[in-house]
Amino acid sequence: MVITNELQDIKKERILEAAYQRFLHYGYSKTTMNEIAGDISMSKALLYYYFPDKSQLYVDVMRKLADDYVQRLISKQNSFNTLQEAFEYQINSQHEFFLKNYNFFDYFRINEQNLPEMIWEIVAFVHQSEEDVMGHEIKNEIVKGRMKPVENMCDVVRLLLDALHGVSVNPKSHKKQMFPVKEELEEIRKKRLLMSEIFIKGLMY
Repeated sequence: MVITNELQDIKKERILEAAYQRFLHYGYSKTTMNEIAGDISMSKALLYYYFPDKSQLYVDVMRKLADDYVQRLISKQNSFNTLQEAFEYQINSQHEFFLKNYNFFDYFRINEQNLPEMIWEIVAFVHQSEEDVMGHEIKNEIVKGRMKPVENMCDVVRLLLDALHGVSVNPKSHKKQMFPVKEELEEIRKKRLLMSEIFIKGLMY
């Protein structure tokens, strides 16, 4: 039974990796289950045994990406010399994540007004993890005596991250888009770094 479960896990990992590569290079709309099955020499019937449809497969790939991103943030806890350095790492890590996986998120652009609840649960998990990590770094600064105690710590961290997530370039229309065009990502990264610097100085002084 253990061996069977391990083999199933290996097959699922192969499927997730193949699906990720397809979604990344061709986008969700131009990827088919047949193509994913063909990439790993698997029958379409077996692929559907593990994943009932393409949308569920996409969600599971996204969940894996989110887990990897969060683990990257957590792995760096307690290694920063300053709070600004910690926020710069978070902002740059998020920037690199979206830049690398930009085509993967065409699903968001296509279904922006009607994303399934499972997607929002993953987004909420990532946001909460970012809050936890950054809150931890602020507490470190307080313990080191480099910052005064902060009332309503969770609210303060949430406010900053909400503000950072809301940074955009000059809007071209009134339609709010979840993801900017790829060419705007670098400008957004720079604005987020500046905002975090201003915010942190406010906390320290």
